[in-house]
Amino acid sequence: MSAVTDAVRITPPGNPVVRSVRDSLVVAHRNLIRMSRIPEMLVFGLLQPIMFVVLFTYVFGGSIQVGSSNSTQAYREFLMAGIFAQTVTFATAGAGAGIADDMHKGLIDRFRSLPMARGAVLTGRTLADLVQTALTLFVLAGVAVLVGWRTHENFGKVLAGFGLLLLLGYAFSWIGALIGLSVRTPEAATSGGLIWLFPLTFISNAFVDANQMPTFLRHIAEWNPFSATVQACRELFGNLPPGFQAPDAWPMQHPVWASLIWSVLIIALFRTLAVRKYRSAAT
Repeated sequence: MSAVTDAVRITPPGNPVVRSVRDSLVVAHRNLIRMSRIPEMLVFGLLQPIMFVVLFTYVFGGSIQVGSSNSTQAYREFLMAGIFAQTVTFATAGAGAGIADDMHKGLIDRFRSLPMARGAVLTGRTLADLVQTALTLFVLAGVAVLVGWRTHENFGKVLAGFGLLLLLGYAFSWIGALIGLSVRTPEAATSGGLIWLFPLTFISNAFVDANQMPTFLRHIAEWNPFSATVQACRELFGNLPPGFQAPDAWPMQHPVWASLIWSVLIIALFRTLAVRKYRSAAT
């Protein structure tokens, strides 16, 4: 029997749950150190959402009606929840590319030779991505304030809105993990992580009022998990425009609960699939 196989079968003492948490945090720390040494990743990750904020605010602001208002300020506040949600979900591509890069370079084989929980590699990676997403969201919120975005609810509700955004980003990072394990190169993971995100984010209520869409697209947008988080954040931030009427669909009438349910379901499903894929790839 090979030394690698022997190493994998060595089970260190202790509670398996505690060991899994500890191993995940070690891997997360490793990935955070790696990210800190490549600041370009954070810079380029910020450029796209900042450009979206500026372009949509100053190019489309005032020309798109939301509710009963055509004002630039109303659209700016309506827009920002969509930009925030788009930013956290687009981190999916980075998560997939990072895992694909580790697979391509053989780093996963090194992890396999260690007596560590199998799921810790993926959990650690997604936790590190969550920290990076939180930092990106913090900077983006500062930019939004500079261009005139304001919240109109108490601090607790605003914090809850950002919590829902981070939960959605964490859920989508597990989709990225599965994509990263399913392709051969980081480039393919980046493409595979982005191509389906564009229709997901644009066939939603992120940038326009879903009530103005054709009927079949409106139904898709109303049941889109992305739309649920956007709508929940608008309510929690107090950014619903004057005269806005939420669609009758259950996720739009109860967006906070819908956002929580969608995110938890996505995590449960794609974490299971990703860990299973990792185990089969590491056999």
